[in-house]
Amino acid sequence: MTTPSIPTPRHDVVDDYHGTSVPDPYRWLEDGSSSDTQSWVDAQNRITRAALDAIPARARWHADLVRFMELPVVQAVQARGDRLILLERERGAQQARLVVRPLADPSSAVTVIADPAAGSGDAAVAVDWFDASDDGELVAYGVSEGGTENSVLHVARTADGSHLDDRIPNCRAASIAWDPDRAGFHYTRYPEDDEYHRTVHHHILGAEWRDDPVVWADHPTPQTWPNVSGSKDGRHLLVEAMVGWSRTDLHLLDRTTGQWTAVQVGIDAVTDLSFDGDRLVGTTTLDAPRGRVVAVPLDDIGEWSTLVPEREVVLDQLVPTDDGFLLSTSSTGVGAIERHRRDGSTEVVSGIGLATVAQLAVDRDHGTELAVVTGFDAPATIHRIDGTTAHELYPSRDDDVVPELTVRRVDYPSRDGTEIGLFLIHRADVELGSDTPTILNGYGGFAITESPIWSPTIAAWCADGGLYAIAGLRGGFEHGEEWHAAGKRANKQNVFDDFHAAADWLVAEGITTRDRLAIAGGSNGGLLMGAAITQRPDLCRAVWCAVPLLDMIRFPDFLIARLWTDEYGDPGVAEEFEWLWGYSPYHRVRDGERYPAVLFTTAEGDTRVDPMHARKMTAALQHATAHHADSGERPILFHQEGRAGHGVGKPVGKRADEQADVLGFFSWQLGL
Repeated sequence: MTTPSIPTPRHDVVDDYHGTSVPDPYRWLEDGSSSDTQSWVDAQNRITRAALDAIPARARWHADLVRFMELPVVQAVQARGDRLILLERERGAQQARLVVRPLADPSSAVTVIADPAAGSGDAAVAVDWFDASDDGELVAYGVSEGGTENSVLHVARTADGSHLDDRIPNCRAASIAWDPDRAGFHYTRYPEDDEYHRTVHHHILGAEWRDDPVVWADHPTPQTWPNVSGSKDGRHLLVEAMVGWSRTDLHLLDRTTGQWTAVQVGIDAVTDLSFDGDRLVGTTTLDAPRGRVVAVPLDDIGEWSTLVPEREVVLDQLVPTDDGFLLSTSSTGVGAIERHRRDGSTEVVSGIGLATVAQLAVDRDHGTELAVVTGFDAPATIHRIDGTTAHELYPSRDDDVVPELTVRRVDYPSRDGTEIGLFLIHRADVELGSDTPTILNGYGGFAITESPIWSPTIAAWCADGGLYAIAGLRGGFEHGEEWHAAGKRANKQNVFDDFHAAADWLVAEGITTRDRLAIAGGSNGGLLMGAAITQRPDLCRAVWCAVPLLDMIRFPDFLIARLWTDEYGDPGVAEEFEWLWGYSPYHRVRDGERYPAVLFTTAEGDTRVDPMHARKMTAALQHATAHHADSGERPILFHQEGRAGHGVGKPVGKRADEQADVLGFFSWQLGL
């Protein structure tokens, strides 16, 4: 199969950064609203559709993916008395819906609070988040359309699903702290037409939201991201403001006096605290890169005490209980739950297997303790914790759709000798060998741990006999904040080296070959793909590069990307420009190089990473490979989806279409 190419005009655009000339021949593709760019996108989409639709295996992949994607899954849950309030996607549904179910027997009844996709022709309307009042009578939730994540806040009664008249726009990923009398709540909102300056307001139900007073707007940087929580008695409000990916400032408000107290300000540490009676309790990386548990008395904020010291495991979530707290931890990505009592005793909760603890949820008034648990072999399920045992509660997993998988975790050396963890996932009866079709995935950034999570793509690939490998690169949080720091800013090349070494190790061990190896990554992982393409074009045969960052010189100028200068560096600063200029994939493309086949995917509604990155990189690679002898067999394909965003809120149909394209593309390129 060969694919035609589209001649893309190159313009003589050159910028000067700190004395360095930076060419940008495809600057015009940054303007997504221009007719020229839209015509280019339409032409690229037509060529890509023709190529992918002609792959015989695509229809089979689509059927397999739908089979796995239609399994029921829980996205989040809160326990309130005898009820569960949860965001779930029921079996066969296109989108998740917000519902109420009885705690005693969740499958027996349901009250639907919100199912916005049901009234949409393409199901591209999603519930993004929710938070119920302490008594569970009311729930606030956000709805966005077309993948934008720009939520409109709604309020509903959980008893019957009826709605109040309140509607508040610009509540992306909102944080809510209900007043004890549920007459109102504190919440976060963005100014109109502003990607930054997220601010805390207070809303009284039924009042005009435009008049909601500002409670906190003390932004040390425009991109500072505050979240809010409140004490049970309503006296105190805690604002946790993420200033950078390694710094959280904490401010405590006494609502009776109006006095603010700085709990932690200007310190490079990530601290997450919850109200626990007369104290705050939570985790911090202050003086503990893997985390420790601390208690902070409300009447003496300066007197921190350590309840659980730093250990080899990494601390994830902490939720207070009526007799202490539940703590989720991870060891090289594998999750566990611990129960810590006020008397100092500790017990490990059994029953979750090789999994990830996606959420802990507790109703202290009624003693209910829950965990949302997921793994490579099962969609996310609610488990009820009784003492030291977690039991599956909802939904039941009585089907045999998911094949029996073998999961191993191995270590391999990176370029500098650092040992990197690697998950190897395959069907239990598959013997790995040099002809094993393999997908290698990685992320390596923003302190995100690669851990066992449900993925219909992994399930489908492994069910068909393939190997899926996931590398725990530096820049993540597999070993705590030091591991994160080793892959950010000036150290970003470590992430790329770690990933290249994973591919080299798989080949050297005889597990696969270059021609049977594909690599995949999205967002920050898309940047990783861009680095692999340009630094090691020999690494593999095929690449899926999704919603990527690729122009690392102009990235802060688009959408919310200034949030990420703390992670990558700021090209406006001379020293930091040198880091970014050294690897920026868009600027490292070389004419005449033999690159792997690449499928770029992006979306017009992406409000995180601008589609311009994928457009410009596609044009650069197509130009560089236009005259290569096998450019038709190793195409550079591009697809920009409409009515979709960075990935959140994408309905099953759109996800199945995209992943069928990806697995079909890999099947074609790996010769399956």
